[in-house]
Formats: sequence, C-alpha cells, structure tokens
Amino acid sequence: MSAVVYDLREVKRSRYAVAAVFAVHGAVTGSFATRVPWIQDHASVSAGQLGLALAFPAIGASVAMPLAGSVSHRFGARAALRGLMSLWTLALVLPALAPNLLTLCLALFVYGATAGMADVAMNALGVEVENRLDKSIMSGLHGMWSAGALIGSAAGTLAAHLGTDARLHHALAAAVLTLLAVVASQGVLDLRATEDDEAPPRFALPPRSALLIGAIGFCAVFAEGASLDWSAVYLRDVIGSSAGLAAACTTGFTLTMALARFAGDAVVDRFGPVRTVRVCGLLATAGALLVVLAGDAAVAMAGFALLGLGIAVVVPLCFAAAGRSGPNPSQAIAGVATITYTSGLIAPSAIGTIADATSLVTSFVLVTVLAFGLAAFAGVLHASGRTAAGTATDAKVPDSRP
Repeated sequence: MSAVVYDLREVKRSRYAVAAVFAVHGAVTGSFATRVPWIQDHASVSAGQLGLALAFPAIGASVAMPLAGSVSHRFGARAALRGLMSLWTLALVLPALAPNLLTLCLALFVYGATAGMADVAMNALGVEVENRLDKSIMSGLHGMWSAGALIGSAAGTLAAHLGTDARLHHALAAAVLTLLAVVASQGVLDLRATEDDEAPPRFALPPRSALLIGAIGFCAVFAEGASLDWSAVYLRDVIGSSAGLAAACTTGFTLTMALARFAGDAVVDRFGPVRTVRVCGLLATAGALLVVLAGDAAVAMAGFALLGLGIAVVVPLCFAAAGRSGPNPSQAIAGVATITYTSGLIAPSAIGTIADATSLVTSFVLVTVLAFGLAAFAGVLHASGRTAAGTATDAKVPDSRP
C-alpha cells in the first residue's frame, strides 16, 4: 500500500469541481420540473395519475441509494461520480418519451434511482473535501445545487414559453449537462479503496449512526416539502391572497433557502453545527408559528421566509455529520439520504391529508412541532469526527490508496 499526497491547492480545486457537480445535479431537477405539465399531456394522465407517477422518483432513489457505496468502492470516487452523474443527466430524456402511465412510472423510477446514487456520490466527496480543508463547505455546495436548479428552471420556463417540444428540450439539456458533468467530475479527488478496506455490501440498510442524524434531516425536509408545495395554496386559501402574491411567496421561500445556504458555511465555521442548527431550529419554529397565526399576507410570507432561513443549512450539515459518523461514509450518507428522500415523498401528501381532515392551519402546526425538533435534537450533529489533516496552514493533505 503506497501513500499518495494531495497538495492543498488540489483539494481546493476539487472543492470547485464538486460545487460544479452539485450545480449540474440541480440543473437537471430544474429542467425536469418546469416541463411536468407537458409530460402530463404527452402521457395522457390525470392529475391523480400524475401524482402517483411523481412518487416514483423518490421510490427509485430510496431503492438505489444504498448501492452507491459499493459502486464507489469498486470503481473509485472519481470514476463512480463521472458514471453516475452521466446516467443521471441522460435519464432526463426518459420521462418526456413516456406515452402512458406505466412507461412514465418506469421512466421516473430510473430517473430517481440515478439521481439518488449520484446524490450520494457527490455528497460523499463533498464531505471528504470538507474534512481535508477542515472547514465547512457543505452548505455552500447545497447552495450551488439550488443555484443550478434555478438556472435549469429558468431555461425550462423559456423553453415552455416558446412552445418547445420537451423531448427536444430535454435531449439538448441532457447533452449539455452530461458534458458539463464529465468535465467537472474530472476535477474531483480520485479516492480509491485501500487493500485493507473491506468492500461494503452491494445493498446495505442505513447504519444505526445514520438514523438519528436522518431524523433531523427528516424534520427539515418535511418542513421544506410542506412549504414548497403548500405555501402558495396557504396564502390563497387561508389568507385570501391573489394568485400572483401566492406564487411570489413560494419564490421568496426558495430564494431565502438558496441565499442562506451560501452564507451558511461561514456561520457553521464560527458557531459550529450544533449551535447553528439549534438557532436555525428556533428560527424555523418562529417562522412556522407566524404562518399558523398569520392574519395577513405579509406576516405569512415573513413566516415562510423565516422557515426557509431556518431549515436551509440543516440537510447539508446532516450529510456532513453522516460522513463523519462511521467507517463507511457512503453508506451513512446513503442512509441519511434515504430518510430525507422519504420525508420529501410523504410531506406533501401528509399535509394534504391533515388539511382535508381538519384544516391547512392545523397541518402547519405539525410543521411547527417538527421545526422545534431541529432545535431540541441538534446535539446529534456533533463535529467530533472532523479531522485536522487539511487545515489552511498545511502544505500537503495525505491520503492512502493502492
């Protein structure tokens, strides 16, 4: 077993490469989301059938994410990321080709499976770079994902406005994004398993260390999904706002999250992940309470903005904590990702079910309780596993591989 030494400048370049990968991943999501109405019409599915089909990306991701660790172990981090990102960007073309409900469900299952595995691979590399630099970068990386999603959404909105066939739009987007993903992946650290590293199982359940961390992520993603999918409806039906103002609330929530993620790394480095999440949990709780008690649009919009600010950095910190929680970072990250994807899957329907049985205001009482859970259980995100091997004063960052 021979030691390979990474220059600190190479680690910093890898940070930018991983950030570009996050942006590409987000751009695929944004490109798809804007053309869902076209896909629905092309597949001739009802609103209920579309809701069923849109559950399949999360199902596919949850099934496939535990495989990501085995792929990275076998092929090395760089090759695995390059291959998984290429599969994900190319999978963008599949939903628009589906002519009916069955093929749409199958296409979205593959779309979600490739998305989930690429998600695990890029987060694992992000955690590795963060540990080597010995400073927080995960919040900024997820901010790049949000920025990529906004760019993909903007391009998709333009394509929809011009009446472009989604099959053509997604084929062109997939070609461009695949090229960008391959180029960006070349710049990440080429981490490989050593001879002493035990190969992970091809399919592994989340380790116990990931469950508590995943529970924190579950609360944050539930609040995020509830706010993204229901904030406009809340302003329209509960507050009585106009459609334009309701839509602006959702946009404001998204922008607040993106900006908070870009600023989050400096806050985490200053106060640490535990104190950061405790304060953010209290902000999110205050925001959710404002939403519940709001009597006018301004208060409700301020509440949703505070919610976005409070939950923005939680999921990045969950991935970072998972990557330091045990001997197999990819497996732990896959476990946390599986739990958070599940939360994103059930949140919109859970809010709707509670609203049907009681009221939409009562639904957001649940969001308030989960937001407070972030503050109450932030201690599980301790940073004791972070190494100091890659501080800014070091000239070299060591790694071992065959």
